Amino acid sequence: MLLGNAGIAFEAIPADIDERAVQEASGFSAPSEIAALLAREKALVVSRARPGRFVVGADQTLALEKHFFTKPADRAQAFAQLRMLAGRSHELHSALAVARDGNILFEDVAIARLSMRPLSETEIAAYLDEAGEAAVTSSVGAYQLEDLGVHLFERIEGDHFTILGLPLLPLLDFLRSQHLLAV
Repeated sequence: MLLGNAGIAFEAIPADIDERAVQEASGFSAPSEIAALLAREKALVVSRARPGRFVVGADQTLALEKHFFTKPADRAQAFAQLRMLAGRSHELHSALAVARDGNILFEDVAIARLSMRPLSETEIAAYLDEAGEAAVTSSVGAYQLEDLGVHLFERIEGDHFTILGLPLLPLLDFLRSQHLLAV
């Protein structure tokens, strides 16, 4: 969506990697390192299969102090995540990597800080009912800020694109530096 809205022609190709296995094998524990590693691996896998093409890989992690979040598997996990996040501030670490022919050409990691308002269990359940299981299990933290998830927050610090999962402005700068964008 972000690339399309920016007028960039692209083809979405899923990277077939086992994210948890890659993360565990790396030994990394810092959210920014993990997001960067996963973005790199995704870009590299697809770039090797698409010779000559610029490939963008992206990933996002969520950290609450020392706790690392992944996408919830179901409504119960989404509820537990939201209960843990409610009334607290957390960080989203969004990474991108651009590869071509199996080589990383550019990387960036950006961080946004979000403060969720205090929520009762009744409010969390109402949000989950309204948003739907498909929406809350498709993103780390069990919310999508661009949709109903915005109602969960009282303060947001950081770039909007970072929150949506792609540090778009640094990517656009890189693409312009490679003469891939005219604007």
